[in-house]
Amino acid sequence: MIRNLTLAIDVGTGSARAALLDADGHVLRVAAREHEQIVPQFGWAEQKPAQWWEGTVAAIREVLGAESNARARIEVICACGQMHGTVLVDAEGDLTRETAPLWNDKRTAEAVTAFEAAHDLADYLADSGNPPTPAWPGFKLAWLRDHDPDAYRRAAHVLMPKDFINHRLTRQVAMDSGDASCSFLMDSRSGDWSAAMIGMLDLDAGKLPAIRPSLEILGTVTARAAAETGLREGTPVLVGGADYPTALLGSGVCRPGLASDVTGTSCIITVIAEQPILDAEICNVATIEGGWGAFVLLETGGDAVRWSRRALHERRLDYAGIMDLAATAPAGSEGLFFLPFLTGERLGKHRNARAQYFGLAAAHGLPHLDRALLEGVAFAGNRALRIMAERAGRRVERVVAASGGAKSPLWLKIKASAYNLPLLVPQEAESGLIGCAAMAAVATGRFSTLQAAVDAHVRYQDEILPDPAWVERYARMQPTFDTLYRQSQGLYDALDTLASDP
Repeated sequence: MIRNLTLAIDVGTGSARAALLDADGHVLRVAAREHEQIVPQFGWAEQKPAQWWEGTVAAIREVLGAESNARARIEVICACGQMHGTVLVDAEGDLTRETAPLWNDKRTAEAVTAFEAAHDLADYLADSGNPPTPAWPGFKLAWLRDHDPDAYRRAAHVLMPKDFINHRLTRQVAMDSGDASCSFLMDSRSGDWSAAMIGMLDLDAGKLPAIRPSLEILGTVTARAAAETGLREGTPVLVGGADYPTALLGSGVCRPGLASDVTGTSCIITVIAEQPILDAEICNVATIEGGWGAFVLLETGGDAVRWSRRALHERRLDYAGIMDLAATAPAGSEGLFFLPFLTGERLGKHRNARAQYFGLAAAHGLPHLDRALLEGVAFAGNRALRIMAERAGRRVERVVAASGGAKSPLWLKIKASAYNLPLLVPQEAESGLIGCAAMAAVATGRFSTLQAAVDAHVRYQDEILPDPAWVERYARMQPTFDTLYRQSQGLYDALDTLASDP
């Protein structure tokens, strides 16, 4: 039997998925099982890792049953998964805590604020590679130590979601550099766990697994896992990758000069660099190919359109209708600006930022308001893109657009013109699955380098070029947007005080 299939597993926030891909990186079958978030109180978000495994097992069994001889044809398994979900297991691999706090869990916000007050950024940024945020597992682990000491004491290993699935498959424990780099505990210079950061947070280094390259063979499917999943015992399993760097790879964003725009609810702008960009408002993730992805997350991306649908249109229009209406306004919305900070900012001194329209005049109507929303996200993205490119010391050549924002031709054209760069849209929307296939192709020797595998696996369905007239208009507006961004920051604390007044 020729083994020419890759089984990709993606443990997302909304579902666990399994997919079969052929040797050319084409997705043959996909199956998913949804799982819910648990919100015990405001700002908290948890899930049950046992449900990830149950969903993964069901999804694997479905794709195996849908493809002829799939069990025997699978050459290798590669998993990716949501980042930052902090799972505690004992020496036998059993959960010491039923739930795991997720990437969007904010229960550590006060601890992060206290950490920032106690330490100067210069004292730890080179060690951590990242500014502090409630998302990082280092802070989540400290919270678990203090608020669930029994689970922390009994835990032998701290795992990320895909590592938990890998452990269930192989009984082996490891973490890739992508997940580790965004833990607030990895030394960005050495690629090993940072004794300095572990000491600052007073954590037990012995609970942290070995950091291993994504393309290494972690282990093979055990007899027990084979019986549960229907997989062939002995099938190799890679270390795999965190979902975001895996998706970057699977969208072709894997060398300096390339950037990514992923606009869903939020908007993540990433620039590939050779080294992390150390800045209070920039995060860094280690990429699969050995570089770094410097990224800025705008909390409001597609959420701006969702807000408009509710607040401006009272849900009378769907999203396509809002885009059609925005298209009737001219580029630049006749001097109307929108600062897209409806839920604040992720990092820096102004997490309490506010959204605003600026420049409203009697001639403006709903089309202008909607178009200004789209342009405001583009201006904010361009500001981040420009800063990161300058700090990386290399001009961005092109941007790959993905997620929901890549489905709107108008928004893509606005962004291409604001960035003054071509935007490429991948043919396969499931970039994480393609990234897993590319890793598998190199690990099994079909390609000698990741770049060669990406060139063969990643295909683009569209290229959106900047509109010259829009480029000129947006270039004149960007400095005003930047000025509004800076000058508004002095008002946010006053707004907090006013909002809290009875």
